[in-house]
Amino acid sequence: MHRPISEIIDGQTVSTAKPTDTVLAAAERMKERSIGALMVVEDDQLVGIFTERDALYRVIAAGADPSKTKISEVMTPNPQTIDADKPFRNALHLMYENGYRHVPVVDDGRPIGVVSARDALGADLVEFESDLEVRENISEILG
Repeated sequence: MHRPISEIIDGQTVSTAKPTDTVLAAAERMKERSIGALMVVEDDQLVGIFTERDALYRVIAAGADPSKTKISEVMTPNPQTIDADKPFRNALHLMYENGYRHVPVVDDGRPIGVVSARDALGADLVEFESDLEVRENISEILG
């Protein structure tokens, strides 16, 4: 939790969309990259964030057509952001206090990454997945 955000986003490719992109195109991009959020960028500056929750609540549940709805109509505009030199616990605090799952990481307004609640699991998740795999292998052997 004390590690800097820069360590978490190191090597991360920022997935972006334009405000004029359709929700359908954004959802396809998110599926292709197995991510839960896109940074919405205009002139290299972050103008919003579009998340899977936005797609579910503001598009699907609202009965909007994802192939015609623009991201700008359903994104969260001007989201709270965090700098890469801050400790990860600061991002977790933002998420907890505001009910977010994703926080954009910016450098002078330009998105350079995103941290998510899932990042808190980090090494613990890797260890858990490894333990599950070992248990499955033992079950097959004893099977």
